[in-house]
Amino acid sequence: MNAFKERWEIKNNWQLIFPLLGIVGLLYTAYILANKVISAFINNSDNNLLYYILLAVGIGVFFFIMLRFFLWCFKKLEGKWVTNYRWEIISIFIVFALTGTSSVRIARPLLELVGFTPTLFPEGFFGSLLYWFIRIIIILPLYQILLIIFGALLGQFKFFWEFEKKMLKRMHIIK
Repeated sequence: MNAFKERWEIKNNWQLIFPLLGIVGLLYTAYILANKVISAFINNSDNNLLYYILLAVGIGVFFFIMLRFFLWCFKKLEGKWVTNYRWEIISIFIVFALTGTSSVRIARPLLELVGFTPTLFPEGFFGSLLYWFIRIIIILPLYQILLIIFGALLGQFKFFWEFEKKMLKRMHIIK
């Protein structure tokens, strides 16, 4: 445990919450992916043992692949992102995950609240394209707001405030 704390520059025990949340998030994502993939091939209507075995293997495989990917991302971003401790990079990844998921989940009810539903648009490719175009237009500002909110809640307000300013400058919205 001391080696883990030293590697991630964890000085206080409360900071262990971020690696724990990261691992739980990876396990949940691995479960979702494995369940989707395996359900496409095997029906689990009768509590099939093969389904559960493949699900466990799938979770392990997806977890391992995603863990290796995110550790690679940590190495690449560690020099680019200005943080005081390595564990803060984990909290930044958690903020991005929460923000992305939340903005996508909130956009649909917001659209329905103002009367935009997929059935409102004409059938076919262009109706579907129009709906998704409007949904993405709603998601973009929502994402920016949620990024600051979740960043503040997880103690990374300064990082995300600078991130937002840099993004808005690139979009030529501010100078």
